[in-house]
Amino acid sequence: MNVSIIGSGYVGLVTGMGFVKLGNRVIFVDVDEWKVRVINNAQPPIYEEGLEELMQEFKGKYYATNNYREAILNSDITFITVGTPSKPDGTIDLTYVKNAAKEIGKALKEKDNFHIVVVKSTVLPGTTEGVIRPILEKYSGKKAFQDFGLAMNPEFLREGVALKDFLNPDRIVIGVQDERTKKVLEKLYEPFNAPKLFTDIKTAEMIKYASNAFLATKISFANEIGNICKKLGIDSWKVFEGVGLDHRISPHFFRSGIGFGGSCFPKDLKALIKKAEELGEDPIILKAVLQVNERQPLKLIELLKKHVPNLKDMKVGVLGLAFKPNTDDVRETRAYIVIKKLLEEGAKVIAYDPKAMENFKRFYPDVGRQISYANSAEEVLREVDVILILTEWRDFESLDYSGKIVIDGRRVRSAEKTAKIYEGVCW
Repeated sequence: MNVSIIGSGYVGLVTGMGFVKLGNRVIFVDVDEWKVRVINNAQPPIYEEGLEELMQEFKGKYYATNNYREAILNSDITFITVGTPSKPDGTIDLTYVKNAAKEIGKALKEKDNFHIVVVKSTVLPGTTEGVIRPILEKYSGKKAFQDFGLAMNPEFLREGVALKDFLNPDRIVIGVQDERTKKVLEKLYEPFNAPKLFTDIKTAEMIKYASNAFLATKISFANEIGNICKKLGIDSWKVFEGVGLDHRISPHFFRSGIGFGGSCFPKDLKALIKKAEELGEDPIILKAVLQVNERQPLKLIELLKKHVPNLKDMKVGVLGLAFKPNTDDVRETRAYIVIKKLLEEGAKVIAYDPKAMENFKRFYPDVGRQISYANSAEEVLREVDVILILTEWRDFESLDYSGKIVIDGRRVRSAEKTAKIYEGVCW
């Protein structure tokens, strides 16, 4: 099929290249000229494992443009994959989604063939039909579900393994109203050997939020239990190994440590909390999940000060700036909270991350300018006697931490074995 993808960030680029690998032709649309240029040079504008190799392999089967009209007129299905960032009050900012709908609508006005618009951006229940549909209809002069198709198809991609997740999904959820759109999407997703759940549009929107809220809850629950375990001298990872063997619970997302970050969990939880409050509900569990997550990174500083009570002018090494390994994404990274506190205590920070240092400088200039950056993890170890591990990059497992004080937020086993003094956050 001919597919157009609006937005070429993590979701858009991975989705588009996944469809290319399955034999479809894809046009990426982005307002960022740099992204358009690098994609057309078969280079990903983000780091995601396996993505560059895939783009090189299938060069010529896709291209990028900033021209909505060109993309819509030359495709059968359009996926909206633009960002929905948080506003300061926690609600989601639909600016990019609205702009995409407007431009798609203008192009649809010129098109005679039945075209399908699929929302893949994470939006609250009611947004596709209550916000996006009216914009599409206004600018196209056409009616949804009659003159053009409209559907909701949430993504469940984990950064770092997003390509694997796209090609081998646990499930595919499609919110759809008209039969014509359903049949086309069934055909598009036919190659996938996964359960396919068709629902109404609002239900599909809610499945995404409920999924992320539950996974975030598991992480904060693990951290809360882990904090108790730490004070009892119990290894929380061994506790959750036993808990996870219960088939009703499963072992996934029970890695206690310094909490979650990234572009999804914090943003989606805040948006769901706000929506619940608008509806007159008080989501006390969801609020607690965020509260635990905000204070959890500071456990590292508490542990550090047990061994180094005064951090003023102390050189402290930080290993890891990305919110998780195998990505350069620093959005809502726990490293920011930790480094900000270290600087407030007067420490001098030297940091290293294999992929995320430039992004960290750009996203967090308030602390990014105050710290120094190493060229390797080994350089950090040479420069300092105190190490904080904030991201579990595979590279950090091969290091020798002999003679160092290590406060570990992610359980790097080689540090646990070799450090002079080792403290894990929840173990």
